[in-house]
Amino acid sequence: MKVFTYIILVLGLVLIGVNVAMLNPEDLFNGDSLVALIGILAVLCAVVILLIFNLSKSIENKLKRHS
Repeated sequence: MKVFTYIILVLGLVLIGVNVAMLNPEDLFNGDSLVALIGILAVLCAVVILLIFNLSKSIENKLKRHS
């Protein structure tokens, strides 16, 4: 499960890079730039959720070892 989450995290970072490349700094809130901003925010949310999931799994494993 740990490998899967790391693969998803790497894919998320790649998607952030692709979306940053789509941004037009002169017109951020129109057209493809808006789609790219929404994509960046969505991927950042997914990354945060995966990091929380990893943290909860590590806490769960530590609690199992101590009991």
